[in-house]
Amino acid sequence: MKKYCLLILLFIPIGTLIQAQDLSLFKKEWIIQNGDTLPYRILLPDAYDSSRSYPLVLFLHGRGESGSDNEKQLTHGAKLFVTDSFRKKHPAIVVFPQCPANNYWSNVQAVTEGRKNGKRVFYFIPGGEPTRAMQGVMGLMENLQARFRINRQQVYVMGLSMGGMGTFELVRRMPGTFAAAIPICGGANPATASKLTGTSWWVFHGEKDDVVLPVNSIQMVNALRKLKAKVKFTLYPEANHNSWDPAFAEPELMKWLFSQRKKPGSSNK
Repeated sequence: MKKYCLLILLFIPIGTLIQAQDLSLFKKEWIIQNGDTLPYRILLPDAYDSSRSYPLVLFLHGRGESGSDNEKQLTHGAKLFVTDSFRKKHPAIVVFPQCPANNYWSNVQAVTEGRKNGKRVFYFIPGGEPTRAMQGVMGLMENLQARFRINRQQVYVMGLSMGGMGTFELVRRMPGTFAAAIPICGGANPATASKLTGTSWWVFHGEKDDVVLPVNSIQMVNALRKLKAKVKFTLYPEANHNSWDPAFAEPELMKWLFSQRKKPGSSNK
C-alpha cells in the first residue's frame, strides 16, 4: 500500500511538470498602443523557418480568464495546439491575447433580469467604436502580419463565451481577413450578419447553457444561413456553458479549420 501511495505522489508532480512544459511553448509578449498594454502568448511552429509563410490562429478567451498575468488565457484551448500531432499536421502561428479585467472583447451590454437567479440577457451593439480591448487585438493582428510571413489565405479566429462574442465582432471589424471562424457559446447582433458572409463558420453552443443562452448563437446561424453563408452549427443537447469541452474534442475540428482558405480578392461585405 505504501508503494502505491509513493508512486501517486511521484506521478502527480511529473504530470504537472509535463503540462507546464507544454504550455511554456507559448512565449510571453506584450504590445503597447495608445497607452494600453495587451498581454499575449505566441506559439511558433516547431522548427520555425522565417522564410516560410504560415497560417495564423487567434484565440479569444472567456471572461473568467481576463486579467494581466499573461497566464490565465491559456486555461481553455491552448492544449489543442501543443500536441505533437497538431504541430506535425498543422504548423501554424497561434496567438492567445488576454483581455484586461476592466474591459470586454465586444461591444455588448449584459443585463440581469430579476434580483435573484435572474437570467442574463446580452444586448449586442451593432456599431460604434470598438472597445479598447478590441482595438488592442486589431492592432496586434496588424503587428503580427507585419512581423511574420503569414499565409493570408489561412488566417483564423476562435473564441469561447466572451471570446465567442469577440470572434463575431472581430470578423466584422476586419473584413477580408479571416478564412474561418469558430465561435463557441458566443453571439452577436443578427443585423451584422451581412458583414460576415465572406468567412466560413463553425458555431458551437450547449442547449442547456444558462450563462449565454443558445438563442444568441441560433439567431446568428439563422441570419448567416439566410444570406447563404458557409456555416456549420453544432448544438450539444446536454452541454451547459462549457460547450467548449465537447467542441475541442471534435475529431474534425482542426482538420476543418485548416482546410478553409480565403479566396484571393474575397471579403466580407
